[in-house]
Amino acid sequence: MLDEAPKDRLHLSDLSITDFRGLKDLIIPKLGRVTLIAGKNGVGKTAVLDAIRVYAARGDYSALLEVLQDRDEISLRADADDDDVFEPDWNSLFFGRNGTDNACILIGPNEEERKLRIRIGAAREQTQEKLLGPSHGGKIQAIKVEFQGEEQEFPMIYSKRKLSLSKDFLGWIGFEKKPTRSSEMTCNSLGPGLLNNRDLARFWDNVALTSNEDKVVESLKVILDKDIERIAIRAEKRRSSERIGNRVMVKAAGHDRPVPLKSLGDGADRVFGIALALVCSRDGFLLIDEVENGIHHSAEYEFWRMVLTTAKQNNVQVFATTHSWDCLAAFTKAVREIDDVEGLLLRIDRKRESIELVSYSEDLLEIAVEQGIEVR
Repeated sequence: MLDEAPKDRLHLSDLSITDFRGLKDLIIPKLGRVTLIAGKNGVGKTAVLDAIRVYAARGDYSALLEVLQDRDEISLRADADDDDVFEPDWNSLFFGRNGTDNACILIGPNEEERKLRIRIGAAREQTQEKLLGPSHGGKIQAIKVEFQGEEQEFPMIYSKRKLSLSKDFLGWIGFEKKPTRSSEMTCNSLGPGLLNNRDLARFWDNVALTSNEDKVVESLKVILDKDIERIAIRAEKRRSSERIGNRVMVKAAGHDRPVPLKSLGDGADRVFGIALALVCSRDGFLLIDEVENGIHHSAEYEFWRMVLTTAKQNNVQVFATTHSWDCLAAFTKAVREIDDVEGLLLRIDRKRESIELVSYSEDLLEIAVEQGIEVR
């Protein structure tokens, strides 16, 4: 779909996750260019995606907050002084929701030196002084993140009003954008729902007026029986000086007037959003939860062809989850017909606290689907 990327390697060829969310100890010995994860509800499929998102960001504060926010695990309350207290449920990141001093999340390849480590412990004296003053006499617990010899820490609970006096500290804990560390990787995460217009516009800004624009527009052929000639983001205004949002507008061949993308159905919206995210994830990761949502089973084969070829050409490693047998069958067919892109299926089963992992290579996946073996 797009021009060849200068690199051609997997960012993660294997993965180990310890004590993260509902995953006590999960070892995945092999990953593909596109890895599809199947399994029943509650077995940990989304937790795997969250772990990869946190690893790609090297445990950055904003990535950890995004994971908590997606699960409604951040609260805002007033303390005794009527200050707003921002209280993420950091313990929910740990297996069993138990982030004791001995608990340590490990995420990364199977080599120990490349793993990300997250734990809870007493904050450094410097941190406590910034929060409580030089003669504080208190003790603050912090989230401690270690990656390849570098350590960061973030207070577990803090007051927005009291911290507002310290601009440097606000930036340090993530209220302002910090410089991206050189080791961080691009990682875009798509949930089971449709992208909103704001996110579509953000992705489109990276594509518009580039060589990739026409090729992304072509992705809509996967889902539509008409040719789309042009796509534009239209800023909507209530008054001449007041911008209230964006609308994605498409121009179809043979039609004079553009129409909103969302008027063409959820499938067009979903496919276009995924195609945009693939382009914007170049040399990084793309995570897609419940990938089949909004896409009719008759279009899934062409959809997977688009994902597999684009991932290869842009050096993107894709991880997606599914509950759909049609999605698995279409994935199997597309993988079989594209020789130079490795697709892999993982099935996760849970028995109490233990996780059972079954990996299906391309050959085994084809046999399983042909024989009707339950692989979801």
